[in-house]
Amino acid sequence: MEKSNASQSHLKMLVEGAMMIALAYVLSLVKVWEMPNGGSITAGSMLPIIIFAYRWGGSKGLFVGAVYGIIQFILGPKWSFHIISILGDYIVAFAALGLAGYIARMKDPLGKCLVGMFIGIFFRFAGHVISGVVVFGAYAPEGQSPLIYSIVYNASYLIPEFVLTAVIFAFIYGPLKRSGI
Repeated sequence: MEKSNASQSHLKMLVEGAMMIALAYVLSLVKVWEMPNGGSITAGSMLPIIIFAYRWGGSKGLFVGAVYGIIQFILGPKWSFHIISILGDYIVAFAALGLAGYIARMKDPLGKCLVGMFIGIFFRFAGHVISGVVVFGAYAPEGQSPLIYSIVYNASYLIPEFVLTAVIFAFIYGPLKRSGI
């Protein structure tokens, strides 16, 4: 009987992970603002991955985020096929959202959940910045550091995306917590 409960829990986690990846992808198609060289402000597309990480923990959140990043690369527009871009802009960046699950759980107070969200999104930002310096540094205006260019470019859409995601989460936090999620 105990093994059956473990199998059911594992199956529930796998199904929920697949659903959250699908929901994140659909939300990523709803763009509030799109940058000219990749990156956009979406309808809270990071939130399903972060909620999954809050529910199931950081390691499973990292995995689901990485799978989501691979799907984003396969199905979305491609800005580069450079290995650093594939890793930094897709796999590492979206896996980083799972870090939120190491900081907070759904049962934690809203403030702690928002800190976890900030950390996950900050490390997503770091992945994009590194990729931007290595792969897209040539786009920096003459005389500007590729690092500064990458920080400004990526912050211009990730800061508003973080704010939007945090606001949406704050609105749904109470009902999620009450429902036992």
